[in-house]
Amino acid sequence: MIRALAAFVKALAFLSLTLPLMPIQAALLRFKHPVAKDLPQIYHRMVCRILRVELQIEGIVPSAGLIVANHVSWLDIPALSAAAKVSFVAKKDVAGWPFFGTLARLQNTVFVDRARKHSTGQSRIEMLHRLKAGETLVLFPEGTSNNGRHLQPFKSTFFAAVEGTQIPIVPVTLIYQSQHGLPLTLRQWPSVAWYGDMGLLSHLWAALKYGPLKVRVIFHSALSLSELGHRKALAAAAEMQIRQALAENLHQNSKMG
Repeated sequence: MIRALAAFVKALAFLSLTLPLMPIQAALLRFKHPVAKDLPQIYHRMVCRILRVELQIEGIVPSAGLIVANHVSWLDIPALSAAAKVSFVAKKDVAGWPFFGTLARLQNTVFVDRARKHSTGQSRIEMLHRLKAGETLVLFPEGTSNNGRHLQPFKSTFFAAVEGTQIPIVPVTLIYQSQHGLPLTLRQWPSVAWYGDMGLLSHLWAALKYGPLKVRVIFHSALSLSELGHRKALAAAAEMQIRQALAENLHQNSKMG
C-alpha cells in the first residue's frame, strides 16, 4: 500500500511537470528558439529527481557527435538526456505511441522505418545533416532493449550516417547499479529493465514503486571512423567497449555479493 501511494505521488508529480512544459517546448521548436535544445535536459533532470534516479556520470560528456549506447529500459531516455543535451534515434513505431510519441517528437527525435530501405536512407541523411550542424544524437545499435546484464550484437547500418566524416562516435555504457544502495538482484531486474513482451504501462507503474535507483552513465573515449576504416569495425569497437564495462561491473557486483 505504501509503495502504491509513493508511485501515485511520483506519477502525479511527473504529470504536473510534463503537461505544462509540452506546449512550451512545442512553441520553442516551432520558432527554432535555442532554448529548445536546453529544455529537454533541464526537464529530464527534474524527472530523474521525481523518479529518485541518481546519476553517476563518468567520463567526458560530448557537446556534439553520435552517442551509441546499450539499451536497457525506457529509463535510458531520461538518464541520457539528463546527462547531455541530446536527441534520439528511434523506430518509427514510437512516433505513434500515445503521449510518449509526443514527448519523443518534442525532443526532436529522428524516427526510422527499418522495414523500408528508402526511409532508412532518408533517416541516415537526416542524421548526417543534424550531426554536421553540431547536434548530439543517441543511437541504440542493438535495435531493441535487453535485460541490462548482457549485450546484443550491434547493428552497423546506422553507423553509415558518419561515413566520410570526422564526426566523433562516443560509446556510452548504461549500468543500473543499485536500489537503496544495494546491488540489484535478479529478482529486482524486471522492475528496471524493460524488454521482450513487457507492457509499457504496467512496467512504468512497477518501476514507480521502487527506488531510489542509482545509474552509472559512462562516457567512453570517442572513436573515429577514419581510424577504424569502415562502419562494421566501428560498430565492433563500440560494442567491445560497452561489453567490457558491463562485464567489469558484473564482476565487481559478484565480489561484493
